[in-house]
Amino acid sequence: MFALKRALKLNNNEATLMARHAGFRRVVFNFGLTLRTQMYSEGQFTDSKVLNEVKKVLTNYVKKQPKFGWMNQLSSRVYQNALIDLKDAFSRYRSGKAGHPKFARRRSGQSFTVDSSNGKVLLAAGSTIKIPTLGSFRLYEPLECGFVSQTFTISKEGSRWFVSFCIDAERLPVRQPENSVGIDVGIKYAATLSNQQVFDAPKPLKQAKTKLATLQRKASKQIRGSQSQRKTYHKISRLHARIARIRLDFLHKLTTYLAKTFKLIKIENLNVQGMMANHKLAGAISDLGFYEFKRQLDYKCKMYGAHLVLVDKWFPSTKTCSNCGTKKDMPLGIRTFDCPVCGISLDRDLNASLNILNWEPSAARGIAYLSWD
Repeated sequence: MFALKRALKLNNNEATLMARHAGFRRVVFNFGLTLRTQMYSEGQFTDSKVLNEVKKVLTNYVKKQPKFGWMNQLSSRVYQNALIDLKDAFSRYRSGKAGHPKFARRRSGQSFTVDSSNGKVLLAAGSTIKIPTLGSFRLYEPLECGFVSQTFTISKEGSRWFVSFCIDAERLPVRQPENSVGIDVGIKYAATLSNQQVFDAPKPLKQAKTKLATLQRKASKQIRGSQSQRKTYHKISRLHARIARIRLDFLHKLTTYLAKTFKLIKIENLNVQGMMANHKLAGAISDLGFYEFKRQLDYKCKMYGAHLVLVDKWFPSTKTCSNCGTKKDMPLGIRTFDCPVCGISLDRDLNASLNILNWEPSAARGIAYLSWD
């Protein structure tokens, strides 16, 4: 099973319809969060029953008020899935995977989910897609063949709307021409491979910082909530969407190439959150997308039949000589590893990638090894 995402080609009426449903989801989620917090704090219900009571209040009281009559004109599946999202948010909170759910804001993103209550639906090949309870919409990129799916998530990125859905299908494993590779990710180069290949990533956020600063300064001086300020924020969101698309395009091309080329891939299990605590490197790290690189490589290795090994994050790959194993301090300003024992001189990233390639799980503490057939 894997997901597909397609850009929708909407006219003004269709875009307004999507925005109304996104607002519907946001209102229901925020109502539910408010009621749930109030009920739980007052001890009226146990934690397992409080969300069911929230649903009853929203269905039997809130939706029947005249001022909320507009809710009955929109898809009820948005309403149901918003409450499911709220329940999942509290499940993640209780399990320690996320913080306490926060109120949904329009500026934080617009999205909603619908599904077919009658089971999975057939999506025909072509340049249109039929979304349950919403209707048929044009696509910028046509579907190559027919698919079957049940749940659809519609989201807005910048000024464009996208639809995402899961399909029950598997990609055929490919035969990788190369055996193994070690990969060192870094700031100067996005990825340095042990075979001496180097991939220099675009840095869209760094390039757009001046324009972003200008727009944000302009928005701060405009009247709050005015039409002019909304237009400026719209330009800012479009620029952020463009930055994200440039970054994702590079990461998708790189991770697909790696998963299709190498049978065994070794990368460091980097502590991205800890690295982001360094304010001098946080901007560069977020611009390169270290976490997204590892996430994409993980599922693409499964998809194409490759093996991924996560090297112990405490392994001193940069400080160790890849030829004789001698360790020495390597400040960030030093770009070449010069071994004082064997005399070898290598680029620090290439030296690290060779050490990552030679790393063995049995020789390290904190083993992290992923493999699949």
